[in-house]
Amino acid sequence: MRIYLDICTFNRQFDDQNQLRIKLETEAKLFIQQGIIAGHHELVWSYVLEYENNQNKFDDRRNAIYDWKKIAKIHCTENDKIIEYAEKLNALSIRTKDALHIACGVFTDSDYFITTDKHLFNLRFNDIRIINSLTFLNEVEE
Repeated sequence: MRIYLDICTFNRQFDDQNQLRIKLETEAKLFIQQGIIAGHHELVWSYVLEYENNQNKFDDRRNAIYDWKKIAKIHCTENDKIIEYAEKLNALSIRTKDALHIACGVFTDSDYFITTDKHLFNLRFNDIRIINSLTFLNEVEE
């Protein structure tokens, strides 16, 4: 199974863990990452993840997330199809970076786009399943 983790999902473990939802999403994300390391899932890395991660002002966080680039099996670079798809999503009022992330997930034939962004995980597309880490565990993991 191929999955694309949104940058907010990678960053979830650095958020305030005193909030129950954030703590649970963090634990679910860490469990998903264990599945990636164990070879149960293929991780996708993209130029958009790279760009956003490079904007992180905290070296330790940026480096921890960057290590996942080395683990990823699929590396997505910018191309016209991604830009065109993202522009269609942008026309649906999806923010540009989010649209680019989703487009990268679709272009790489990812089965799931995992995000903690509430505005995204209720969107429905035929090309990819947008879901949060907790729902992913409930639906996919046993």
